[in-house]
Amino acid sequence: MQTNVGSVDRVVRVVGGVALIALAATGTVGAWGYIGIVPILTAAIGWCPAYLPFGINTCKTKN
Repeated sequence: MQTNVGSVDRVVRVVGGVALIALAATGTVGAWGYIGIVPILTAAIGWCPAYLPFGINTCKTKN
């Protein structure tokens, strides 16, 4: 599994994921807000399966 998520992409994913989870926890959005765990996990492992069909790679270094 090759890394395809770069540094800036990871930060955006973590911030967005935490924001979604916080909104869900406060009741601002429904329970679907807990889907914010997905971008956090993809940022943690550095690989996004949704990027594969489109050939997207935001990681500057090649593995």
